[in-house]
Amino acid sequence: MVQNNHVAAGRLTGTNDNLSPHKDRTTENLKPVTSEQPLVSRQVSRQTDTTKPARLSVDDVTLAVPAERDVAEKDYTRPFDNGYHFPPKYSWQESTKQGLSSFWEFFTTPMGCFWTFYGLNVVAWGGMLFLLLCNAAPAMCHPTCDDINSPRRKWVEWDSQVLTGLFCVTAFGLAPWRFRDLWLLMKYRIKGQQEGLLRLAGIHSSWFRLPGTEELSPDIGPDNLPTDVPKQCVPIPKEKMPNAPLTGIRAPATKVWKMDFMIWCMILNTLAQVGLCGIMWGMNRYNRPSWSTGFLVAVGCIIAMVGGLVMFFEGRKVKRVEGVPCSERDLQKLAQDKEMGILHYNNIGDKKPKQKKKQSDPEK
Repeated sequence: MVQNNHVAAGRLTGTNDNLSPHKDRTTENLKPVTSEQPLVSRQVSRQTDTTKPARLSVDDVTLAVPAERDVAEKDYTRPFDNGYHFPPKYSWQESTKQGLSSFWEFFTTPMGCFWTFYGLNVVAWGGMLFLLLCNAAPAMCHPTCDDINSPRRKWVEWDSQVLTGLFCVTAFGLAPWRFRDLWLLMKYRIKGQQEGLLRLAGIHSSWFRLPGTEELSPDIGPDNLPTDVPKQCVPIPKEKMPNAPLTGIRAPATKVWKMDFMIWCMILNTLAQVGLCGIMWGMNRYNRPSWSTGFLVAVGCIIAMVGGLVMFFEGRKVKRVEGVPCSERDLQKLAQDKEMGILHYNNIGDKKPKQKKKQSDPEK
């Protein structure tokens, strides 16, 4: 039987004389293995015939990952093309000290002192009303907590009257400016006059960006306003044109419906306060509906808060893109930390950006 195998192998080699050397090696691998050859040698020959691609070791991977991270860290910390860098992040001790110093400067002004005492009164009277509604003072429940003549119900009425007066300060004090914004918005929405939106953009230039302004040159500002700039990109008055972005990159245009939403929130806050005053001062605690006070107070507070959040978040978006001014203290800290090898992320929070998860290739 061994001889027959050799004869067959000889026929194969004889018929393939004109093949390439690669094919000769293939035919050599086709030679039968005799039964006298050990089993171990067969396994070794099979392992040597099949060549597998080299794999990276664990050490190679661990050395490659930090190199990629170092490159990413440098990209996140390097300045913008014009050399701008966001202010650095301070420790909580320095931030607290700086915050108290800024608050003292604000408090020592007439308006700062007024708004500070106003806020403290709202917090104090509002907190007391909350505790009374939670029955936090059982001693006032005489004869019962819900008795109309109990001390608890009387203090609930007094607290509600004080809070109604405090809420009138903002709801009615800011009403002229709120209805001015509504009038300009109606000129734009109903009459189709672009002037209304341009004036609103000038009033709220800290957070609102007109459509098309993202395509303007980054050096255009109130002090550098060429005549060829489209009129629909310039607020009224033109002195309200936003300053040139510190980063050299303009923020995207703000969606106009957010301006509508903010203005209507403030108008509804004033109207809710009108209803609250009518309920509180036009009726007494004996014939006033029990649900009316809490409902109108909640509606007025929530609507005003939502409108304020729209301005806050949109203003923060603008600052993230266009940058915020750096003080002399910020510039000194950046220079000192750079000499010491301490790098700061070049964004508004001095935080490492979140990396997006890589989507896996479906073909693999």
